Amino acid sequence: MSDIPRGPFGRGLRLASLPVGLAGRQAMGLGRRLTGSRQEDVAAQMQAATAEQLFTVLGRLKGGAMKFGQALSVLEAALPEEMAGPYREQLVRLQEAAPPMPVSAVHAVLAGQLGADWRDLFTSFDDEPVAAASVGQVHRAVWTDGRDVAVKVQYPGAGAALVSDLNQVARVVKVSAGWVPGLDVGPVLDELKERVAEEVDYLWEAAAQEGFAAAYAGDPHVAVPAVVASSEKVLVTEWLPGRPMADVIAHGTQDERDAMASQYLEFLVASPQRSGLLHADPHPGNFRLTDDGRFGVLDFGAVARLPDGTPSAIGTLLSLGLDGDADGVVAGLRAEGFIRDGIDVDPGDLLDYLTPFLEVLRHDEFRFDRAWMQSMFAYVNDVNRPEWWVSLKLNLPREYVLIWRVWLGGIGVLSQLGGVIPAFHIFDADLPGFALEDGLAPAEG
Repeated sequence: MSDIPRGPFGRGLRLASLPVGLAGRQAMGLGRRLTGSRQEDVAAQMQAATAEQLFTVLGRLKGGAMKFGQALSVLEAALPEEMAGPYREQLVRLQEAAPPMPVSAVHAVLAGQLGADWRDLFTSFDDEPVAAASVGQVHRAVWTDGRDVAVKVQYPGAGAALVSDLNQVARVVKVSAGWVPGLDVGPVLDELKERVAEEVDYLWEAAAQEGFAAAYAGDPHVAVPAVVASSEKVLVTEWLPGRPMADVIAHGTQDERDAMASQYLEFLVASPQRSGLLHADPHPGNFRLTDDGRFGVLDFGAVARLPDGTPSAIGTLLSLGLDGDADGVVAGLRAEGFIRDGIDVDPGDLLDYLTPFLEVLRHDEFRFDRAWMQSMFAYVNDVNRPEWWVSLKLNLPREYVLIWRVWLGGIGVLSQLGGVIPAFHIFDADLPGFALEDGLAPAEG
C-alpha cells in the first residue's frame, strides 16, 4: 500500500497516470514521440491504466472506498461516453469481484464465528472467492446436507473502516451542505450511520433476507435464496445460480434487456408492499437471471424497513405532478418534509423543474438508456436554467434516505440496461397512492 499516500482524511487515491492540464498534454506528447503512437491512442492507454489502478486501489481499501466505487458503477451511465468509457469495465468489476483477502484470514474469521470445527459444517469449501462486496467476500461451498451454499465472510476490520469512512465524509458534507438552504443534512447522516451499523452485522442481514425469502417463497417470477446459517460476520445462504445482470448489460439482446429491466423495476416497486422491506443496494452485482428464468436477488445488507409498504405520499405526489397540480405538489412536499418550514418555493417553478423527471410516466412504454441519463445529468447540473435554483430549496427527510438511494440507483441501472419497459403500468399496479384523474393516460410509445 506504499503507493497510496496518506492525506488529511486518511489514505488518498493516487492516480498519477491521469492526464490533467498542461502536464497531461506534455505527457501525451512525450509518449507520442517515444512510441510513435497518435496522441489519442496514448491518452486511451493512459486512461485504461488509470482505470485498472482505480479498481485495484478501491478493491484493496474495501469498506467505504469500495462502496463508493460500486456507487460509481451504478451511476456511470450519467457521464458522457468519453469520460465513462475507460472506467466502465473496471467499475463493473467492483460489482462482482475485488482483490481477495488471504486464505488464512478467511479461515480465521470462519473459526472465530462458526467455531474451531467449522469445516465439519461443510462437505466442501472453496478457498477461492467467487465474488466480493464492500464489507465481505463470497465463497462457494457444500453444506453438510448436500445443498450448494454461498458463504459470505466479512473482511477483518471492514466494519470499523466503513464507519470511519462515513464519519470522515460526514464532516465534509456538514460543511459543504451549508450553502444549500433547504437541506437539513443532520438527520440524513444519522440515518446513514444507523444503516451502516446494520450493514456490517450479518445477523441483521440474515433477518432481512429471511423476510424477503418468506415473502417470495414459491414465487414463479422472483427467487430469493434461503438463509442456512448466520453469525455477526459470516452468513451462509443457499447458492443461487444464474446469469449476472452485468452480463446482460454487456452482452444481452434487446429482448433480454427489456425483460430484465421490467423485472428489476417491478421488484423494486412491488416488494415493500409484499414484504415490508425495500432492497436498498440496487447495483447490478446483486441481481441475476436464474437458470429457471426467475429474477434472482442477492445481498440484503442494506434494507429499508417499511412495515406499511412504500409511503403512499410518493404515489400521490407523482400523480399530482402528472396532473399538473403545482400547488398540490408543494403542499404534499411540505407535509412530508421535503420542503422545510420557512422555505418559500414558487409552485410553478417547482413543477417546471420536476416536469422532465415525470416524462418517464407519460408514455405507455419508456426506454431508459445512457443517452437519456446523460441528458438528465446535464439538466440537473445546468445552473443557467431559471428553475434550477428551486432544487436548492428541497430537503431529504430522514425516512426517505434509503428510498431515494434506491430510486436514484435504480434509474442508473435501468439506463445501463437500456430496456424498453412499461414503467407507468408498473407504477399503476404496484405503487400505493398512484392514481391519475379520469381521462388522463400515458401516450403510446
